[in-house]
Amino acid sequence: SRAYSLVDSSQVSTFLISILLIVYGSFRSLNMDFENQDKEKDNSSAAGSFNGNSTNNSIQTIDSTQALFLPIGASVSLLVMFFFFDSVQVVFTICTAVLATIAFAFLLLPMCQYLTRPCSPQNKISFGCCGRFTAAELLSFSLSVMLVLIWVLTGHWLLMDALAMGLCVAMIAFVRLPSLKVSCLLLSGLLIYDVFWVFFSAYIFNSNVMVKVATQPADNPLDVLSRKLHLGPNVGRDVPRLSLPGKLVFPSSTGSHFSMLGIGDIVMPGLLLCFVLRYDNYKKQANSDSCSAPGPGNISGRMQKVSYFHCTLIGYFVGLLTATVASRIHRAAQPALLYLVPFTLLPLLTMAYLKGDLRRMWSEPFHSKSSSSRFLEV
Repeated sequence: SRAYSLVDSSQVSTFLISILLIVYGSFRSLNMDFENQDKEKDNSSAAGSFNGNSTNNSIQTIDSTQALFLPIGASVSLLVMFFFFDSVQVVFTICTAVLATIAFAFLLLPMCQYLTRPCSPQNKISFGCCGRFTAAELLSFSLSVMLVLIWVLTGHWLLMDALAMGLCVAMIAFVRLPSLKVSCLLLSGLLIYDVFWVFFSAYIFNSNVMVKVATQPADNPLDVLSRKLHLGPNVGRDVPRLSLPGKLVFPSSTGSHFSMLGIGDIVMPGLLLCFVLRYDNYKKQANSDSCSAPGPGNISGRMQKVSYFHCTLIGYFVGLLTATVASRIHRAAQPALLYLVPFTLLPLLTMAYLKGDLRRMWSEPFHSKSSSSRFLEV
């Protein structure tokens, strides 16, 4: 009963949505690998090999240097938002709305492809210098623009959550971790970043920088535009201030409070989940090609059947549950990565060591020839 009282409906919603976003984003990323392989086969007569680092220009692979400096860049951005929020809030809101529009269109694209397939060919329509787009892409972008406009007009938390979900899925799908070494560098650095700005920033800046930036609403661009153009007191002045889609929020059953989880606490562990999913698929292909027995002889067959993806996903759930319980016990904001990073990385490192894959996963795990396959057992 005590444990049950520490988790309410808003936290349960956060658990489920964050896990679904990570799983969906990881599989979208894997599907993009398959599509890129098919394009390479169509454009080249030579047989290609599976490579975790896709040649698609839209995909960003994080290297060791970027992993080390990303927490520093995030800290600088956080300080800029903390000290100069009033000056940059409109620009930041517009940039966020544009990115959210593109990300949510990416989230809606599979559904739009399913809806338009029976009644529309997959031929691309030319829009001059803007490029060529399929009917499904146009439909998903139109729906995304409509949702962003409604969010700007209403500021409803549910629409903000929808845009945040699109950002999470897009970032997990388009950003890649190439090895376990880079994963450890990135997540360890972000753990220190999260702990410092949540627990220790108040001693230096007399305010919890992370919480203030995450919860501070921004002026609505329509309100700012109406004041700049002197459109009158009744034009654009009744629109609400906007809580930016950098987080997921869910109200409790009583409506007395909201449960909040930053998208970084979803995306960063999600990148690790995406990496291990790709490695599980790569290893399955390699074992299928070599027809060799997996793993050393001292590891039981049952443990060999447990995938790295399942192990890390369970660790993410346990870490998120621990962070939630800790926040309810201490009645204060908690750095979620303080719990998520150990509960995901430590089981993964332990299982990789026991299975004999740690050395390969640590550096350049995908640099080996194997035939591509669309089958993945999950």
